[in-house]
Amino acid sequence: MSCTKLKVTLLAHTPNAISLVYAAFRQCYSSEFVGDKFEKWLRGEIPLEQQQTFIQNVLASGHESPVEHVSFTFAVGGVSRALTHQLVRHRIASYSQQSQRYVDAKDFNYILPPAIATNPQARQIFEQFMNEAAQTYLKLQELLEKDGRGKKANEDARFVLPNACETKIVFTMNCRSLLHFFELRCCNRAQWEIRELANKMLAICQEKLPVVFKNAGPKCKRLGFCPEGKFSCGKYPTVRN
Repeated sequence: MSCTKLKVTLLAHTPNAISLVYAAFRQCYSSEFVGDKFEKWLRGEIPLEQQQTFIQNVLASGHESPVEHVSFTFAVGGVSRALTHQLVRHRIASYSQQSQRYVDAKDFNYILPPAIATNPQARQIFEQFMNEAAQTYLKLQELLEKDGRGKKANEDARFVLPNACETKIVFTMNCRSLLHFFELRCCNRAQWEIRELANKMLAICQEKLPVVFKNAGPKCKRLGFCPEGKFSCGKYPTVRN
């Protein structure tokens, strides 16, 4: 077992995303059937730059629902169970997480919080507890296996595993869910680990689909002010200011 670091990989995203979003937006404002037009748009009948400009203008008006037709799928490792407890609160999304029932955790890796890493005394206590948790898990696993639980011993022994225990997860979010996710989790008030994840995801999304994600980020970036009141980090003025 050892300390591990965040890993983020984009597994897939919706192909022809710009033309797809353009078609969805156009259908909202046109009497024509976009199904008869889509292939022509893909072939460049309407230049991609023109499609992007149209999307940008409509998004700027606050109309976001058509971007739900495009999704991104990420594989994430080197994160704690504490992070995924926050992550799975986000809807609409689909999640497939490493199971502690079926995956043996006796040699689990863990996430070391920066504030603990820079405090020698705190780090010593933390790492000692990680070792103790691993030893306790192994002892329980062995005892339960002797009692006839077999491989099902994991599902009971896992109750002593800490939130710091590493997990791996695959998840899919559509663009509108991602925009909301970035508004909350890129904020300086977000917990440090999920903020690091959100910033890495945002960089990937901005590279792959800048027309949607160019101005994405914490809510203050879109609003021009911080809605957090007395909890503001000070980067933007608050409503009162």
